[in-house]
Amino acid sequence: MLKVILIASGKGGTGKTSLTASAGAALAQLGRKVLVMDGDCGLRNLDLVLGMSDAAVFSFADAARDTVPLTRAAAAHPVIAGLHLLTAPAEPPTLTNAQMEHLSRSADEAGFDYLLIDGPAGLPEELSLYAHIATQGIVVTMPDPASIRGAERVARRMEQSCIMRIRLVVNRVRPRLIRHGLAANIDDVMDAAGLPLLGLVPEDEDVIACAGSGKSVVQVKKTGAAQAYRNIARRLEGERLPLMKF
Repeated sequence: MLKVILIASGKGGTGKTSLTASAGAALAQLGRKVLVMDGDCGLRNLDLVLGMSDAAVFSFADAARDTVPLTRAAAAHPVIAGLHLLTAPAEPPTLTNAQMEHLSRSADEAGFDYLLIDGPAGLPEELSLYAHIATQGIVVTMPDPASIRGAERVARRMEQSCIMRIRLVVNRVRPRLIRHGLAANIDDVMDAAGLPLLGLVPEDEDVIACAGSGKSVVQVKKTGAAQAYRNIARRLEGERLPLMKF
C-alpha cells in the first residue's frame, strides 16, 4: 500500500529537500519503488539536487489534472533504480483535493511504495493541499530557536490537516555547539516541537557538495549524513534502530 509522506519545515534552509532526495534514494536502495515530488512551486530545486533537471518535463500538476498519465510524467532517475521524480510547476497551480487524490491513486496503481512530497517552507496555502493526501508527516528542523519555532507551527498545521503520524528530523546537528550551550539539545528540540524523533542528521559538507554535483550523498558515502539518511529510510520501513553517536 502506498505511503504518502509530506516533508515540511517552518522556515527555509533546514535541509528539507536534501532529506527528501536522500531518503528517497535510500528507500530505493532498499528495493522500494519511490516517487519524490517537488511541492515547492516557484522555488523548485529537487530536480537539481537529484541531477535530473533535463529529465523532468511534466509537473505534478499535469499528472493531478490527468493531462498526462503519471507513469509518463514521473521521470526515472538515471542511476538509482526505483527512484522517480515529479517536478513542480513554475507557479502554484489551482488544484482540488479530488485532483490530488487522483495523483495519489495513480501512484498507488503504478506500484509505487512511497510518495515523498517535498513541501514548501512555512505555512503557504498549498501545504493543506498536500496534507490532504498524506498518510504521514516529517518536520525538518535545525537546533536553533527560529527553526524550532517554525517546526512547532508547521507541526500544528499538519495536525489540523488530520495527519495522524508526524515525526521530527533534526538536521545539521553539531554536538560541539550543543555541548557549549550554543544550540538546543535534542530533548529540548523534541519538547518544543511536540513531536517524536525520527532521526538526527549531523552537519556534513558532503551533502552540499553532492547536491551541487547532482549526486545523492547515499550513493557516494557510507558515513555521516549518508548513514543518517539510510537509518531514517529503515525506520520508515518499520525497523527499530538506535540513534547515531557522533
